[in-house]
Amino acid sequence: MSTFIDLINETTLALTGYTNRQDQATYLTSALSSTATTFVVADGTVLTRGLVEIDDELIWVDSFDRTSNTATIPAYGRGFRDTTAASHSAGTRVTIAPSFPRSVIRRNINLAIDGVYPDLFGTFYTIFNWQAARTTYVLPNEAVDLLGASWLTIGPSKEWLPVRHYRVDRMANPLVWGSGKTISIREGIIPGRPVMITYTKKPTVLQYDTDDFTMTGLSESAREVIILGAAYRTAMYLDMGRVPAQTAEADAQQGNDPVGSAANIGRVLQQMYQQRLLVEVRRMQEQFPPRTHYTS
Repeated sequence: MSTFIDLINETTLALTGYTNRQDQATYLTSALSSTATTFVVADGTVLTRGLVEIDDELIWVDSFDRTSNTATIPAYGRGFRDTTAASHSAGTRVTIAPSFPRSVIRRNINLAIDGVYPDLFGTFYTIFNWQAARTTYVLPNEAVDLLGASWLTIGPSKEWLPVRHYRVDRMANPLVWGSGKTISIREGIIPGRPVMITYTKKPTVLQYDTDDFTMTGLSESAREVIILGAAYRTAMYLDMGRVPAQTAEADAQQGNDPVGSAANIGRVLQQMYQQRLLVEVRRMQEQFPPRTHYTS
């Protein structure tokens, strides 16, 4: 299954496949602590004063000594642009003036996960044991809508029978029911048997590189939707760094890659995202068709 870092890498690949610019890079020759104000790279010909990226951290380089290949960082240079100053090991890639900072891609992936709701939703479940003298049970606070309810019968078949008679109350008294959401079941369930409630919730955003995509609650097939959603959000802002440029180099670049091209790329990616989102919505509708139940 895909992890958060896999999504970041795939989004980066999708973006670099649509640009003529390939970021220059070198690597650290020695470890860099989270508080260090200098670092040494292998290739001094590509590094100058300005912005660099190491892992997810953006760093502002104030000066660079080409004799020793040593970069000097000012007091404000670590954790630049709201990134986090961190330790980096020797051999880590140093990207010069990154077109698509990984911290931005990371944020846009979570914006894409958050933005697919309610078109796409996470699916989760909760289980409780049926009590003979009780018909109402609390639902998790995160539960939005119910996809179905079933209970485990007695015997070797291990069959889960559907619950047909239930009522959901999304405005239950929170002083009695902590989440303010309950389900009341009017059905002949054998006391002590497990009852499983499958419900929808807003997809969960990711935090750590090793977080599995399944933690979002979305299907693995929705992964491409999230990648395209993050890619178009990121591409839209690529032009902003070139708008105020007044150099001869910038003028030459604009001949082949004029201002506005990134917005066009972003619109293409957005169209691909919307088309793929529609396909995934239809897939979920087929997987979770409406179930008939009775309320009382």
